[in-house]
Amino acid sequence: MSRITAEMILSATEALTLMLDFRQPADGTLSGYFRNHRELGQHERAFVAETAYAVLRRKRSLERLCGEGAKPRQLVLAALVSIQGVSQRQLSDAISEADTAWLTQVRAAPEPVLSLAEQMDMPDWLVERLSLQMDTDSLVALSRGLNRSAPLDLRVNPLKSDRERVLEQFKANDFEGGPCPYSPLGIRLKTKPVLARHPLFLDGSFEVQDEGSQLLSYLLAPKRGEMVVDFCAGAGGKTLLLGALMRSTGRLYAFDNSDKRLAKFKPRMARSGLSNVHPAAISGENDIRIKRLAGKIDRVLVDAPCSGLGTLRRNPDLKWRQTPHSVDELTHKQTAILAAAVRLLKPGGRLVYATCSLLAEENESIVDAFLAAHDNFRRISCAEILAQQHIALDTGDDLRLLPHVHGTDGFYAAALERVT
Repeated sequence: MSRITAEMILSATEALTLMLDFRQPADGTLSGYFRNHRELGQHERAFVAETAYAVLRRKRSLERLCGEGAKPRQLVLAALVSIQGVSQRQLSDAISEADTAWLTQVRAAPEPVLSLAEQMDMPDWLVERLSLQMDTDSLVALSRGLNRSAPLDLRVNPLKSDRERVLEQFKANDFEGGPCPYSPLGIRLKTKPVLARHPLFLDGSFEVQDEGSQLLSYLLAPKRGEMVVDFCAGAGGKTLLLGALMRSTGRLYAFDNSDKRLAKFKPRMARSGLSNVHPAAISGENDIRIKRLAGKIDRVLVDAPCSGLGTLRRNPDLKWRQTPHSVDELTHKQTAILAAAVRLLKPGGRLVYATCSLLAEENESIVDAFLAAHDNFRRISCAEILAQQHIALDTGDDLRLLPHVHGTDGFYAAALERVT
């Protein structure tokens, strides 16, 4: 790590203090901090982001290391030394004598004996729920995967380019990367260059999208000329891939209950070159637009609102912001959304229910309960659907992706077919 200044440590402490309030997502808080401190250069901003996120990822073990009542500045210093490998000598010109004495005392103290939740850097309630799904060794391996920074995954737009051509251009730009292991259109970069002004981004040749998210569209496997609905489209990443797989034919509805999210989708759609996408803000799962399309749709993707606990590599604050109560509220919402979305399907139609959660109550429990109450639907093997598209990934009938196993965010998906 290059030279660290007192001002950089102060900025990291200020940003972290705001982020630890947990009133809003950490990335939004950090963006706001940077907007209010435009004097910070690219190097300083990278330091602040990396250090603050290191604390969010390892908050419990750092608090145990620092002692009860640890202040944000102490958490920053402990993260630099114990996680990011910065020596006290490197910090000597940037910290006070009191800071140096405190760090020396912390490093000299006996290593604390950590509980499983502290080892995993997760709240107790979350570890308790995950313990019902996997053994201790698997839990520890999962936490290690979740506590690492995510790589930068991209998805090539086949209407504009192909993966080999984009990789050749990146090589010419000295961007290290290669094909993702599963997605036929995925690229994984080893570094995180700024791509917002790259010519291939501006002309719609690629989008930023985690490989796991890309695979959800392949599970839906829409065909040319079909009527398809992305029921919770958000900013439209999966919608864009669905449209490309349809070769911009048929009719693709992008529904979401947030005008703000759909507004972010419009420039992406313009870059993509798609002409078959119809974004629409809906009031909820009983919106009149949904009722008009009942029984007419070939394929429906439900990427349901969820706890997001599979995305902790990117959003480590979620493990501190979510609670058992918020998860329970989400399961009620997920049940209602699935019940509304299936009404769109015609006989023989396919629905993919997906979340970026790790919790069974948001995943298979929702699907199992639905199938138990609806004998006109059946489960289809996700592994078989992917194999038909030459994607060798078999996690069982349902898709289950984990960062330490597959290198993606944590995802769950089940494919359902309406029989009658």
